[in-house]
Amino acid sequence: MRLSAEGVSGIIIWTADGYKFRVYADDHEFTDYDILHSDLGVTITDSDATFYSDDTGNRLDHSPTTLGIKE
Repeated sequence: MRLSAEGVSGIIIWTADGYKFRVYADDHEFTDYDILHSDLGVTITDSDATFYSDDTGNRLDHSPTTLGIKE
């Protein structure tokens, strides 16, 4: 089976087998896809996502509030 992934919403999750792209159905069932695409375009729509840059490097994590970081 082949189905275009263009326009599909999902989440990137970390599993014991590496990162996966998880797509939920209306009945809350889901399908996890291995990510093999070499340069996939991504738009972050999660309001809890925050970029950090400091002497340890650059990273994408949860917001300071979620992490309990006082600003």
